[in-house]
Amino acid sequence: MAGNCGGSIQGVDHGPDERSGRLAVHGHLREAGERLGVVGEFAWLRHLDLCRQGLHHGHVVVTPPAATRCAARRRIAQRMVPLIGPQAWAVDDVSFPKDGKMSVAVAHQYCGALGKQANCQVAVSVHAVTDAASCPLQWRLFVPGEWAGDPDRRHKVQIPEEVGHREKWRLALDIVEEPAGWGLVPPVVVADAGYGQNGDFRAGLTDRGIAYVVALRSDVTVHPHDAQPTTPAWSGNGRKPQPRYRDKPSSVAALVTSHGRQAFTDVTWREGSRGPMRSRFLALRVRPAGVRARRLAQAAALARHDRWDGVLPEVTLLAEWPEEAREPTGYWLSSLPEGTPPDELVRLAKIRRRIEHDYRELKHGLGLDHFEGRSWTGWHHHVTLVTAAHAFLTEQRLSPKARTPASRSTRSLMPSRPC
Repeated sequence: MAGNCGGSIQGVDHGPDERSGRLAVHGHLREAGERLGVVGEFAWLRHLDLCRQGLHHGHVVVTPPAATRCAARRRIAQRMVPLIGPQAWAVDDVSFPKDGKMSVAVAHQYCGALGKQANCQVAVSVHAVTDAASCPLQWRLFVPGEWAGDPDRRHKVQIPEEVGHREKWRLALDIVEEPAGWGLVPPVVVADAGYGQNGDFRAGLTDRGIAYVVALRSDVTVHPHDAQPTTPAWSGNGRKPQPRYRDKPSSVAALVTSHGRQAFTDVTWREGSRGPMRSRFLALRVRPAGVRARRLAQAAALARHDRWDGVLPEVTLLAEWPEEAREPTGYWLSSLPEGTPPDELVRLAKIRRRIEHDYRELKHGLGLDHFEGRSWTGWHHHVTLVTAAHAFLTEQRLSPKARTPASRSTRSLMPSRPC
């Protein structure tokens, strides 16, 4: 087992730092064992007193260079992706409530952990996911705009000069694209409405040749798939008219509701702990509308063909309307091929919730939110070590010699809510 753990952190193998890195990972595993009640399973860990000391003093013992941390994450990703065999990569962000203003990248912003605006840090992550297993692959710490023009605070927390404010959706595209350089390509990207709502994010995935299944709000507007733009005759004066959709687009809620309950069909997407997970769904082909969607489509067409005929891209709208609900409860857009079976669309739409399992375990079992340092380097080192510890636990669960899912060592720290 020690070899497995070491294999995940070979990126920090350099003299005394190797020992410190291993001790920090061992400390995270020891803490996980205590919280899960399975300390005996980690009896192979040595120097536990030193591990505890390392955890007590901020969890992080050493802070290797950025290139070393990146190499460690690359090794973890290259080891875990083939092992998990992900059905999708899930993008999301996680927040860490903080006091004061000197922790790196802290600001008053929306804090998902508290469900309100609060003083916190926010990190964007991408995870390889299946229904049964998952693992973080890459992280980015979100730097709020107020930090971009504050050189004193940036210097104190060691934010590199080249790092500035970058929107979360751009960070998400960065960390989805980076593993391609490691030989890892996502089968499909899934995300919640915070990302799926953003037309630039969806277009960025399409430009990279990556399919997506992303959630969105009910007020997003679309045209039916068979709608066609028309170009009015030019009078000969002024600018030539551009092709436009003359009918007003509908919100996805209005379009879906207009089909009625009878259009929805039962779909079972997986077996849950309490039986089959099923609901009622409808899939429609649509064309996302709006000023931004039109500008993105026009820019893409001009870049590829040097002309635009006004036609908006066609995607699949998936909607959920449970039997007991008075109205539809969920909406997703998918760029997968038109013939993709509805049950496959539903399974991918629902699989995003697996990332919430990761966040619970990373925080409550492995101390992801326990970092008490303030530096950019320290935060990234801490996250890398926690990721290595999570990878080890995931590998142990997937091992044929691991306990059954019913054992305390493999149960989630908190009960998973139905997807």
